[in-house]
Amino acid sequence: MPFYDLKCSSCGEEFNAAAKISEREQKLIKCPKCGCNELETIFSKVNIIHSRKSAETPACPNSHICGGCCHH
Repeated sequence: MPFYDLKCSSCGEEFNAAAKISEREQKLIKCPKCGCNELETIFSKVNIIHSRKSAETPACPNSHICGGCCHH
């Protein structure tokens, strides 16, 4: 079940909710402050977790830019 970062269009409350995709599509998620179901998605930082390769693999020289995902 995905987590959504949401903002209420009515009162401006920002909150996180775990819900099925169908619940979101059918507007079944409600603001915990005012009960409104008109919600906007908030896009915040995304954390990407990846495994490290063996010590034989050189570190990516651009990891400060790509986060190490370019596999150099």
